[in-house]
This record gives sequence, structure tokens and C-alpha cells, in this order.
Amino acid sequence: MQGAARFGTANDTMNTTNLKNKFIGDRAFYRRVLAIAVPIMVQSGITNFVSLLDNIMVGRTGTEQMSGVAIVNQLIFVFYLCCFGGFSGAGIFTAQYYGARDDEGVRHTFRYKLWLGFVLLAAAFGVFLFFGEDLISLYLRGTNDGGDPAAALAFGSGYLKIMLLSLPAFALVQVYSNTLRECGETVVPMRAGLAAVFVNLVFNYLLIYGKLGFPALGVRGAAIATVLSRFVEFAVVAVWTHRHKERCPYITGVYKTLRVPLALARKYFLTGAPLLVNEALWSAGMAMLMQCYSLRGLNVVAGVNISNTVSNVFNVVFFAMGDAIAIIIGQHLGARAFQKAKEETTKIIAFSVFIAALVGLAIAATSHLFPIIYNTTPEAKQIAARFLLVQAFFTPQIALLHTSYFTIRSGGKTVITFLFDSVFMWVISVPIAFLLSRFTSLYAVWIFFLVQSADWIKCVIGIILIRRNVWMNNIVSDESERGG
Repeated sequence: MQGAARFGTANDTMNTTNLKNKFIGDRAFYRRVLAIAVPIMVQSGITNFVSLLDNIMVGRTGTEQMSGVAIVNQLIFVFYLCCFGGFSGAGIFTAQYYGARDDEGVRHTFRYKLWLGFVLLAAAFGVFLFFGEDLISLYLRGTNDGGDPAAALAFGSGYLKIMLLSLPAFALVQVYSNTLRECGETVVPMRAGLAAVFVNLVFNYLLIYGKLGFPALGVRGAAIATVLSRFVEFAVVAVWTHRHKERCPYITGVYKTLRVPLALARKYFLTGAPLLVNEALWSAGMAMLMQCYSLRGLNVVAGVNISNTVSNVFNVVFFAMGDAIAIIIGQHLGARAFQKAKEETTKIIAFSVFIAALVGLAIAATSHLFPIIYNTTPEAKQIAARFLLVQAFFTPQIALLHTSYFTIRSGGKTVITFLFDSVFMWVISVPIAFLLSRFTSLYAVWIFFLVQSADWIKCVIGIILIRRNVWMNNIVSDESERGG
């Protein structure tokens, strides 16, 4: 009996050790992950923190101003994510080309991103110039809480017209910064982001409130500050890249021609199109969810805007882990190190979920503090605090979904990510919000809670897909190989 007990104890110890080795890496592993993730965290964190300050500055001018700006930013967010999705499709190849030491391949993906950026810019300008006010008006229906929808529409329209000038610089920044990150250079985009947020913050203060002799332009001043910051960010990242050709060999001769071989362009498009459509539909789905919540009043629009802006400051910690997966696992797959890719993606996901749990506690602890800074109604502040509590509760779930998405995407399985992400959004999440917002009197926060709860289904699907190794593919060589 004592021998059996000792044998059982030994088995338990062995199982514990196996679990630890599976989900927890050594110091060298975490140093390598954090070397990539921390600069992205810093850049995104400062950007989102300045967005928070920007949001507070605009919010202190009034609820209508803040609501108009929030609606426009939600709409422009669709363009941002279309760029993210489209460039990410080519970026999958960039990371694997870099892992295979193929500079010409990286050069082709860079040019492809430029062409795609031009197409997305033309589409965005067409939509916003001709339908901008109609889109903003969709969020200003059914308000019966004392807000002024006409004023919110006027502020939003003025803000949108100026913000359009920032879109070309944003697209170019993404082309350069994404390529640098996919090739392992994350510090330079961070520095460019820091310069941009400094410019944005300074000119927000000067132009929103009219300080040091500048005119007080309110929301238009916030838009001008954003435009200036985007061009500064582009200047920093482009100048550095072209001055350091020894570290960015792909940039040599990149503009001698913008031609991309048709076969490669077709390959990038077929891989990236599902990502582009996915991000377009997903961001449109997020815009639709906000429109559903907005039917509960202008205070809800303001509250959702506050909670999203605050939570974004915290969420950069585990969102950066998704970028780390895209870079590290993509390079492993490009080098055909399939077993290493499998082991490290499990550890990064576990690390991300652990960090997200801590982030959730931080959001919950501060949920009542940030809303009181805003010059808005007590109802909007209360709604914001409650939305933040729900965000805090679901933060580990969001981290799991985010890292699962990037794992599947790293192997070029973009059709699966399309089904996993945006199809789920429009088949499950949007109908729940649509039906509850229009056919019940349920409080907006409870609608948000139920929408988030449905994502547990997606968590289960993500875990199954990762365990089955459907993402383990090398997509830059002539032959495809699947890791075991």
C-alpha cells in the first residue's frame, strides 16, 4: 500500500511537471517573447493612453461633442481594421519570407501592401464623403434621454471631414510599421508611435481649448491634432527604414518598380482576402453592436465610448501577445520548425490568459474612477462604470480568443479565421444584440453581457482548432508541410 501511494505520488509529480513544461516556458523564452511584445505594448499603451486623454479633453466639452466624435471613430475604425486585415494577409508571407531569409519576397509583400492601401483609401473616401452624415445619423435614433442628436450630428460631421486627411498617412504607417514588425523590428514603430502621441497630445491641448494663442476649435481641433500626429508618425518610420538599409535590406530598390508578379499577387490576395473581409465584417459588426446599444440613448453612446477607451489602455498588454504569436510562430513556420511552433504557441496563449486575468482585476478596481473625470451626465458615468465591470469579467476570454485567432492566422488559414471571427459575429453576436435592443426593454449593460457570454462558444472552437494543428503550415515554399 505504501509502495502504491509512493507510485501515485510520483505519477502526480510527473503530471504536474508535464503540465508545467507544456504551459510555462523558461526565462529565455519569456525574454524573447517580451522583447517583441513589450515595445508593441509600450507603443499601443501610450497611443491608447493619449487616446484616453484625447477622449477626456473632448468629453469635457460636452456629451454631444464626445458622442459625435465617438460615433465617427467607430466608423473610421472599420477602415483601420480593413487595413489591418488586408496588410496582415501579406504579412503572413512577410514573416515567413523573413524566416526563410528571402528579401525579394519581403519586397513583393511590401509593394502589394502599397497597392492594397491605395484601393482601401479610395473606397473609404467614397463612402465617407457621400454617406458620412447618413452613417452618423444611424447612431442618433431613438434617443430620449435629454441629449441633442442634431448637435451630436453636427459635431461628428465636422470631425469626420478633417479626419479624412489622416487616412493616407495611417495607411502608409501601417505598410512600413507592419513590415518592420514582421521582420522582428518592433522598437522603431514604437518610437514613431511615441512621437505621434506626443504631437497629438500637445496639439489637442492647444487646439481644443485654444491655449497659447491658438484658436479654440473643440472637436475640430482634436481632428487636426490627429492628422498632424499621423504624418509625424509616418515621417519617423519611413525615414528610419530608408536610412538603415543594412537592417532593412528589402527596402533597397523597393520603389524601382511597384510591379508585383501576378502569380504572387494572386497568392497574397487569396490568402489575405478572407482576412480583409473578416476585419471589414468584424469591425462593421462592432459598429452594428454599438448602434444597437445606442438605441438606449445618447448617454449609452457616451458610456460605451468611455468604457471602450479606458479598457483599450489595459488591453494592450495581451493584444501585444497576439502580435508576438504572429511574428514568432510565423517565423518558426517559415523555417519549418513545426514542433517548436506548436510548443511555443501553447505557452504564449497560457501566458496571455494569465496576464489578462490580472488586467481584468485592474479594470474592475478602477472602473468607478475614470468615468468621473468626464464632463458628462451622471447616467453616462454610471453606464460607463458598469460596462467596464463587464469588460473586466470577460478579459481572460478576450485574451484567449485573440491569441487563438493569431495562431490560426499565422499558418495562412485565413478562411478558418474568417469563419471563426466575423461569421460568428454576424450569425451569433449581432442577432443577439439586434433582437434584444429592439424587442425587449433590457438594460444596455445586460445586452452587452449576453453578447460577450456567447463568445464562450468561440473559445471552445478555438481550442479545438489549435489542438488539431490545422494552423501548422509553411506557405512560402513550393511544398506544403504539416507538423505533427
